Amino acid sequence: MDNETHESGQIHIDINHEVCVGAGQCALAAPSVFTQDDDGFSALLPGREDGGGDPMVREAARACPVSAITVSVEGS
Repeated sequence: MDNETHESGQIHIDINHEVCVGAGQCALAAPSVFTQDDDGFSALLPGREDGGGDPMVREAARACPVSAITVSVEGS
């Protein structure tokens, strides 16, 4: 599956680890992109920093109860 792109670039996912409370909604919504680290906080799976083409990445960001995940378009 190709990486998800938006008109002028690839997506970039950022997790604000100072805000994350470890609710795990991102890992439930997009398990091919997000996981939880040993402390239970959100983490990106290796090689999935660009979302890996998973259409649920934006839904995972919306599902975060503390808005710790930002999905942006690089190159725009």
